[in-house]
Amino acid sequence: MKITTYTTTGTKDGEIELPLIFSTPFRRELIHKAYTNLTSHKFQPQGRHPSAGQDVVADSNDPPTGQGVSRVARAQGGGGGRQGQGAEVASTRGGRQAHPPIVGKVIYKKLNKKENKLALCSAIAATSSKTLIESRGHKIEGIESFPIIVSDDIEKISKANDMTKVLDSLKLTQDTERLESRKSRSGQSRLRGRSKKVGKSVLFVTKDSNEVSKAIGALPGIEVKSVKDLSVLDLAPGSHPIRLTVYSKSAIEEIAKIKSTHLEVMVKTQ
Repeated sequence: MKITTYTTTGTKDGEIELPLIFSTPFRRELIHKAYTNLTSHKFQPQGRHPSAGQDVVADSNDPPTGQGVSRVARAQGGGGGRQGQGAEVASTRGGRQAHPPIVGKVIYKKLNKKENKLALCSAIAATSSKTLIESRGHKIEGIESFPIIVSDDIEKISKANDMTKVLDSLKLTQDTERLESRKSRSGQSRLRGRSKKVGKSVLFVTKDSNEVSKAIGALPGIEVKSVKDLSVLDLAPGSHPIRLTVYSKSAIEEIAKIKSTHLEVMVKTQ
């Protein structure tokens, strides 16, 4: 299938043949599974200090019965303070947790390599669907063809002012402005420095992302990824497919080199 390509000024630059990967069937459930498992790879193990809540001298009565009081351990000593209070054990003030989290808990979810590759191919193919992009909330009025493919000149842009002009010429500014309507949050999230969430807007996929990453640093919601670093986490944030994506010509050539078992099967059946 051929698709129209554009220059950085928004004019048509010819056509390009889309790789076979863009014919991959859309698998929503597989994208969701891949996102869930890959997200767990960023988790940080947490635990508790081995003696947390137990750094106090507390003992039960000996013998524990016949005293007319409960058998819970109580703080020893004299002179007031915590003398006689329940301490050290679970269910007491300042005591240990009953079942605290441990560092040894397995939080890294594994994913089959072929399954992960199929989810990535399915997510890449979904970027050519206008319906899926609109269903995620992106503003794409006036954009004729998907996926959006731009000449390699975009990989040379390193200034935010030049990138803003590119967004205007490709009619992508309407989607970046969508993030400005987000309201600040109140309550505990505000007290902890999370008063405003930054949404996801355009994703640029390039062969080399060094220069473009400098240009988008001040533009909220816009990200850039090289093909070798591309993941389901980038294409389907929150596991909700699919993100508005712009490819460079070189990126399409690199995507065509991706090898997957299902692509080999598709070639044989054609």
